[in-house]
Amino acid sequence: MRHRLGSAGKKLIRMALLLLGTSLTAFLLMAASPLDPLQTNIGQAALGSMTREQVDRLEEYWGTDTPPMERYLGWLESALKGDFGTSLLYRRPVLEVIGQRLGSSLWLLLTAWLLSGTLGFVLGLTAGANRGRWPDKLVRGCCLVLSSAPVFWLALLLLMVFSVWLKVLPIGLAVPIGAEAASVTLIQRLRHALLPALALSISGIAGIALHTREKTADEMERDYILYAQAMGERHILLRHVVRNVALPAITLQFASIGEIVGGSVLVEQVFSYPGLGQAAVSAGLGGDMPLLLGIAVVTAALVFGGNLTADLLYGAIDPRIRREAAKR
Repeated sequence: MRHRLGSAGKKLIRMALLLLGTSLTAFLLMAASPLDPLQTNIGQAALGSMTREQVDRLEEYWGTDTPPMERYLGWLESALKGDFGTSLLYRRPVLEVIGQRLGSSLWLLLTAWLLSGTLGFVLGLTAGANRGRWPDKLVRGCCLVLSSAPVFWLALLLLMVFSVWLKVLPIGLAVPIGAEAASVTLIQRLRHALLPALALSISGIAGIALHTREKTADEMERDYILYAQAMGERHILLRHVVRNVALPAITLQFASIGEIVGGSVLVEQVFSYPGLGQAAVSAGLGGDMPLLLGIAVVTAALVFGGNLTADLLYGAIDPRIRREAAKR
């Protein structure tokens, strides 16, 4: 029990430092950006026609009249109290905007995460169990091609094939155009999230499949597997191999959360999907510092939570890790 409490305390400290570093990095990058929030959102012509008092009020609203570190420390003090400020673009509390956008993105991120993990693991097992034969060559060749393709190119390709040419899936957005939020069904949301999720999951499928293939092929050559084969035992792959290759696959699966969240920024732009990634792009280009910092902190917490979940699942899958941790 003492070990678990100490381990949990260390992880919480690491999480706090991670979120602090993420917010500071995002702020410094935003402060160093050459974009002027006033010119970007108001326009040079409109600024030229304003009086000095009007410009001063705009500078105060966008925070350009405050020293950078003073702005960051003021935001950090409020964030520690649970107040992430008000979005300058949406004129609503940052947490409210993030909650709404994250609700839309969760459909996309969760579907992509499950697809990449499930298909990647199954394809890796199939290729590793048939090392050197045609299933292995087919899976490996496809994965090498897909892993080298940019996610935005895959999104455009899927959009052209399934939405423009075949016309079987929606061309974009998260819900049908003109539909009321209360009338949108679960099937409609899934149809709109299918292509973006598929584009996000393809690169993750390739990475997990290739890694699982190597682990499966190595496991199939171990002595106990050869002995089981000699004894004529059936279902060797499911009984023995899956558990031993599941641990590294879980590590990759939860580590891919950061990749999926990062890729969603590009995919949501291609499909005009109103999620957290699109809000991050709008905040960055529009100089909405409170919203951008809030999104950076929330996404970093999601990635850390995924890695923490993987650590907790290790002991459940492999009792040896649990016993070793208890001894330490």
